[in-house]
Amino acid sequence: MVGGILVEMKKTSIYIEPDVDVALSRRAAEEGTTKAELIRRALKEAASGSLRVKPRARGVFAGPADLAERADEHLAASGFGES
Repeated sequence: MVGGILVEMKKTSIYIEPDVDVALSRRAAEEGTTKAELIRRALKEAASGSLRVKPRARGVFAGPADLAERADEHLAASGFGES
């Protein structure tokens, strides 16, 4: 739970130098938070440019390969717009 909100997270482990661990402990105490939260924030900021979801539209559309070039012909052949 983060900030009172249940969030899905993946557990991972990292190795850090002892002096970094001490600095994280101090800062976490100063901010009234945990070392884990400080690390999550730093990692999220470092990865912020890569967090956007990439669309996966490949293979979604079916139809003739020349559909864009011959749209009117394909529409007419399909009966589109006729009552």
